[in-house]
Amino acid sequence: MSNFDHLELDGHALRLFLAVLEEGSVTAAAERLGVTQSAVSHNLTKLRRIMRDPLFTKSGRGIVATAHAQSLAEQARFLLDQMQAFASGADFNPADARLSLTIAANDLQRDLLLPSLFESLERQLAEIRMTVVPSLLPGPALLRENRCDLLISPRPPEGVDIVQKRLLTDHYMVFFDPEMRAAPANADDYMSARHITVRYGNNRTLEFDDMLENQGIDRNIVLRVPNFTAIAEFLRGSQMIATLPSLLQQHALRDFARVPVPLDTLAVNTIDLPIYMCWHQRYQHDPSHRWLRSQLEDVVAAKLRTPSNRPLSQQTG
Repeated sequence: MSNFDHLELDGHALRLFLAVLEEGSVTAAAERLGVTQSAVSHNLTKLRRIMRDPLFTKSGRGIVATAHAQSLAEQARFLLDQMQAFASGADFNPADARLSLTIAANDLQRDLLLPSLFESLERQLAEIRMTVVPSLLPGPALLRENRCDLLISPRPPEGVDIVQKRLLTDHYMVFFDPEMRAAPANADDYMSARHITVRYGNNRTLEFDDMLENQGIDRNIVLRVPNFTAIAEFLRGSQMIATLPSLLQQHALRDFARVPVPLDTLAVNTIDLPIYMCWHQRYQHDPSHRWLRSQLEDVVAAKLRTPSNRPLSQQTG
């Protein structure tokens, strides 16, 4: 008989195994799980002994899973789902609950919603540990492979097993430093201005920029930055303008003035900017996850009550 004990396997070990497999790096897996690299390496050694397989081998600067490890991935995800279902129970009492969760969001959604959400969870739960990861351009694997518990994004991934709900709809406005310039009064003022905008690391551009380009309208864009967070320091003290989601006024661009885009003939002020929360169907009826989603909706409702040049809307979808 073999001398390994399958009872040494637990949910933490399976979660670590999947993190290393999906990230292809011990360092990246450690960052994702919020633990040290040595802890990941130690537990991998334990898993190799239990599974009687190397599991991962070096490949260039990273590591790759063995054929046996690849064959175990789906079974590991299934076992974690079963553990989740087993532990969920019929009721959920926040005052007694200790939750560890991962939320994927890019900088706009992260800075707008997650500080308030964390504050609410910390106030109500016995213990909360939350990890925030970038969503980038999210695909369904982010949720299918349990890389996050909840995704917040304007571009929800498609899949019959992916559930989505629209949290709100925003719109574009023109931001500028009122100490340096007046608001663009008309289309000519707007088009002659120097513009700053966002181009993400994967060369994805804003919907507004795409729309103008598709109509053959070429603005004087003098600066592109990789995220919304970088806008403020460039905009402050300059005569540039930036056409961005109005919700940025609540955090990253709170010190700047904003006005509607003066291009009415293009109907640019009616462009919808939806933000969705998305989750895998395995959590659809989980009491703790339902509670988490309701807490996020409460945070959104509070944000929508913030005074604005134009009302935001909250919708379901």
